[in-house]
Amino acid sequence: MLFTADHAEPRRILQKFIAAEINPHVDDWEEAGIFPAHELFKKLGDLGFLGLNKPVEYGGQGLDYSYALVMAEELGTINCGAIPMAIGVQTDMATPALARFGSDEVRKEFLAPAIAGDYVACIGVSEPGAGSDVASIKTAARSDGDDYVINGGKMWITNGVQADFICLLTNTGDGPVHRNKSLICVPMKSKGVQVARKLDKMGMRSSDTAQIFFDDVRVPKRNRIGAEGEGFIYQMLQFQEERLWAAAACLKAHETVINETIEYTRSRKAFGRSILDNQVVHFRLAELQTEVELLRALTYRAAEALIAGEDVTKLATMAKLKTGRLGRELTDACLQYWGGMGFMNETPVSRAYRDTRLASIGGGADEVMLNILCKMMGTLPGAKQKGHA
Repeated sequence: MLFTADHAEPRRILQKFIAAEINPHVDDWEEAGIFPAHELFKKLGDLGFLGLNKPVEYGGQGLDYSYALVMAEELGTINCGAIPMAIGVQTDMATPALARFGSDEVRKEFLAPAIAGDYVACIGVSEPGAGSDVASIKTAARSDGDDYVINGGKMWITNGVQADFICLLTNTGDGPVHRNKSLICVPMKSKGVQVARKLDKMGMRSSDTAQIFFDDVRVPKRNRIGAEGEGFIYQMLQFQEERLWAAAACLKAHETVINETIEYTRSRKAFGRSILDNQVVHFRLAELQTEVELLRALTYRAAEALIAGEDVTKLATMAKLKTGRLGRELTDACLQYWGGMGFMNETPVSRAYRDTRLASIGGGADEVMLNILCKMMGTLPGAKQKGHA
C-alpha cells in the first residue's frame, strides 16, 4: 500500500498551512503577478516540506517518494496553479539531480539552504530556440582553469526573478549533443547574470517567470553537479520526478473544479430547472471524475515503481501526457457549464482554465511525450525497433 497512517500527519499539517498561509493571499498575489517566495519557502522549510525525500545530512527528512507525492497532491488544494508550480520547481525540478549526483561541497552550498527555505531555486533548461528540444540548447560554458565561463540565455524560467541560484543545463563540450552537457549551480548574483524581464503570462499569474541572460558569467567548476558531460542524462532523470509531480499536483485541483461546477450548476436555473439536472451535464461530470481517478491510479502506480527503484520513464510520461490532456478537457467542459460567468476572471473555473493549459506545454509538450512513448513502443518511424512496451 502506497500510503500508511504515517502519511496522515504531514497531510494534515500541509492542509492547515495552505488554509492559513496561502489561500487567503492567492487573489492578491495573482493580481500582483508575483508572490513572496522567500517568505513562503522559509515557512515551508521550517516545517520540513522542502526536503521530504532529500538526504538528512543536508536537512532533508530522508523519506521515500510517497511523502513527496502526498505533498504534491495536497498542493492541488491551493486556489491557483502558480504557487504549487513554484514550490514544485524548488522540490522536484531544480534539486533532484543536485541531491542525487552533487558533491558534498555543492550540496552543502546549494541543496542545504534550498531545503531550509533560505534559498529559492530555479531550473534553467529551456531557451528561446530550444524548449522541448533539450538537446539543441545553445548556452555554453567554456573551460578556463578551475572555472567555467558561461554565455547564453534561458527562457520561461519559473522563480527566475526571485531565485538565489539556477540549476543550469549548459553545453560544456563539442561532442555528441547528448554527451556534451552539464548541470551547474549558478548563483543568480554572479557578475554577468541578468534577469532581462519578468514575463507576462496568460495563466499561472502569481508565479514569477523570467528571461535570463548570461554574459561571461564565471563560476567555479566545483559548482558542477556530477560528472562533466552527463548533464543531459541527469536532466532526463530529473524530468521523471517533475512529470510525476505535475500529475499528482493536478488531482485535487481537478476535483475542486468538478465540485465547484456541481455546486454552481445545482444553484443556477435555466428553463425551469437547474443546469445540473440536465443529463448532458451530470453525465459529463461523472465521466470527468472517472478520468481523474484513472489518472490518480496511474500516478500512484508510477510512484510505487519509482520507490521500488524501477525505470518509470514510460509511466511518468503517460501520466504527464494524460495530465495535460485531461486538464484541457476538464476545465473547458466545466467552464462551459458556468456559462457567461465562466468567462469572467472572478470565477475560479476561469483561473483553472488558464492555469492548466500550461500542463500540455511545460516540462515537455504533449507531442514530446508521445514521441517518447512511440520510441518505447517501437512505432516511431526511423527509431530502433524495441518491441512493444
